[in-house]
Amino acid sequence: MDIVVIGGCGHVGLPLAVALANVGYEVISYDINQEAVDLVNSCITPFSEENLEIELLKSIKLGFKATTDSSVIKSARVLIFIIGTPLNSGNLPDKSVVSKVISDLNHLFNDDQLIILRSTVFPGCTLQIENDLKSLNKNIDVTFCPERIAEGKAISELHNLPQIIGARSDKAFFRASELFSNLGVKIIRTTPEEAELAKLFTNAWRYLKFAIANEFWMIANGLGVNFANIHDAVTFEYPRAVDLPIAGFAAGPCLFKDTVQLSSAYNSNFTLGNSAISINQGLPKYIVERIKLKFPLKSLRVGILGMAFKAESDDIRSSLSYSLKEILLAESEGVYTHDPYVTSDSELIALDKLISQSDLLIIGAPHKIYKSLHTDKPLIDIWNLTGKGDLLLTN
Repeated sequence: MDIVVIGGCGHVGLPLAVALANVGYEVISYDINQEAVDLVNSCITPFSEENLEIELLKSIKLGFKATTDSSVIKSARVLIFIIGTPLNSGNLPDKSVVSKVISDLNHLFNDDQLIILRSTVFPGCTLQIENDLKSLNKNIDVTFCPERIAEGKAISELHNLPQIIGARSDKAFFRASELFSNLGVKIIRTTPEEAELAKLFTNAWRYLKFAIANEFWMIANGLGVNFANIHDAVTFEYPRAVDLPIAGFAAGPCLFKDTVQLSSAYNSNFTLGNSAISINQGLPKYIVERIKLKFPLKSLRVGILGMAFKAESDDIRSSLSYSLKEILLAESEGVYTHDPYVTSDSELIALDKLISQSDLLIIGAPHKIYKSLHTDKPLIDIWNLTGKGDLLLTN
């Protein structure tokens, strides 16, 4: 067996496993989620990802499969771990998770293997894994090779984005480099510590950009000026401002979490990051407070359009639309929700029903379906998806 992807039926693991299988590697995805494994083996993707189902069919014809049987790890030359550092209930990094998985699977490892850590980890995690393996008398090559894909674009970006390989030894670097080079990408060598921070810096930088856009939006609102018009003026054919995002929810499984991890690693002295967290996580409450200044919210039924964490996605992990819903449940007469992609929320209702039953509408995720929405109901559109102006202005 060439490769086993551990955690290989999720958003990060499955596209990578399929891509590697389709360039000629013998690949198995190992996952503890039996439902996801069964779907994959039936050539059904467990989540929405552009072109993944087509590529999955190709890979299965070449011998790719998924399994819940951990014994497949024994015979693999390369183990790719899609297991990162989660946040605990107190929103602090739980640094024990990756070490525990290594410890639990240790009896299946052998000295000829290469371990590739793929998911975002707390700084120093790769070194800790190296030390853990040594203490377990295992002489295994270890690298940190962070995923850099945008959800929804994995299939194309796995073959286009340069791959960072954080390796301490030449042997580990060359083994990982050979694997990723077969995807047709350029290789960048760093130390494991540099690779860990490169991943965290990337996501924190994006999170900071969303935060400044959201704070600009708040400032414009407070001064009675339409931020969307300002954004269009600032970014139009002006290269130094082209990367200023529009306002909107900055959420999902990575950006917030990785900014928290970076701050925690630096003893909470990440001043800009901490401010970005406050701005972005506080946006749902800010929106509700602005609505209360303009509308009699207590007597209104509110419809939230889009519950995924971003446009054209079915992923609700860390979605701020749910934070908005929770606040509105306490502040309004009732809340209805709709999303054309999400399948894991039994409380979603049909779009026409939501519109008819709601007094006020809010776009939570800017799915394209909402762009041509026809309604006379007041619509809060912080994304300016519909181009209908901003109902939360002071004036």
